[in-house]
Amino acid sequence: MDRGRPYGPVDDGSHSVTHNDTHRRKETQMKLVVAIIKPHQVEAVTAALDKIEVSGMTLADVRGHGRQRGHSEVYRGGEYKVDFLPKVRLEVLTSDGHAEAVANTIVEHARTGKIGDGKLWIQPVDAATRIRTGEMGEDAL
Repeated sequence: MDRGRPYGPVDDGSHSVTHNDTHRRKETQMKLVVAIIKPHQVEAVTAALDKIEVSGMTLADVRGHGRQRGHSEVYRGGEYKVDFLPKVRLEVLTSDGHAEAVANTIVEHARTGKIGDGKLWIQPVDAATRIRTGEMGEDAL
């Protein structure tokens, strides 16, 4: 496999597409739902995602700020500005038809109504491969 093309050859029209190529590049619509949420909301969000049968997710501790631009804290009598607040980045790779339900569930359970609740966005995914088995597309979910 060409290391520059991790998902196999690109059909540039220079060769005929075989049955095997068609099977390998089965058209599927997948979405990546990405949310940046407060760390103390993670348990509620992941429990809610389990209830709607989300089979996998990725969590990463991140730091950042939005409109609030951090905050000031007092430590040992001195005031310090904290520019980047601790957050959690949650990623869920899902089928196109399930992405809206996943997004709505995350928003519903991550919302506290206070500043800094986070952001959520959905990105299209062209290809996905389960590394262990080589399954591609929605079969890799």
